[in-house]
Amino acid sequence: MKQSSLFILVFSIAFALFFFGPPLLSKQFGFYPLMKIGDLFDVFTPLVLIPLYWLLFRLNGGKAPDLKENLIFLLLAAFWVEGQGMHLSANSIGHFLKGTEGSDIYNLSHFYDEVLSHYLWHFGVIGLSALILWRQWRNPSGKDDAGMWPLILAGVVYGFSFFVIVIEGGTAPLGIPFAILIAVLGWILGRNRMRQRPLITFFLIGYSVATLFFIGWGIYWGGLPEFSQVGIID
Repeated sequence: MKQSSLFILVFSIAFALFFFGPPLLSKQFGFYPLMKIGDLFDVFTPLVLIPLYWLLFRLNGGKAPDLKENLIFLLLAAFWVEGQGMHLSANSIGHFLKGTEGSDIYNLSHFYDEVLSHYLWHFGVIGLSALILWRQWRNPSGKDDAGMWPLILAGVVYGFSFFVIVIEGGTAPLGIPFAILIAVLGWILGRNRMRQRPLITFFLIGYSVATLFFIGWGIYWGGLPEFSQVGIID
């Protein structure tokens, strides 16, 4: 169980790394200058994170998922990958469309980059976490030896990451209600025997942290502007 807690921490760090890394790697890729290094890095995002999601999915109480659960996982993973891939390509192309604002090609690229891809991607993020929570609720470990400090740290990292991607991605209507729902239901229904359900503990802490950030951000700005809209990032 303590190894499970450490693996959950690894997942949360990888989640943050692959969501935050590409925007920060803004230099052109030397072997193909039309791409940025962040674009190349982002190619590996689903190749790393989807297998990690799968391992979390299989972690629940040692009980193998049934056919219906496997199909749901595949469907949600498809949403995740389709949204991420659409965002990667549209965002990369969009760098060359400055000065064409208002044109059809700019508007279409912006829709794929900033709207459709974000909602598909973040629906996958939310759906996979909901599926993993559901399996963990039905299949507790039966042991009380989960390492709490790795779970707390993992939850904080994941919660802050979720807050950032929802705010900057403009998916607040999707992400905020879900975070609040999990935080409220989690503390009401899942606060007991948290050591038997490390994944519930992880996501409960994560979505609680995200909810606190959403509330603080909304109060400070009097709304939910994206980081780029208030000049924190370009």
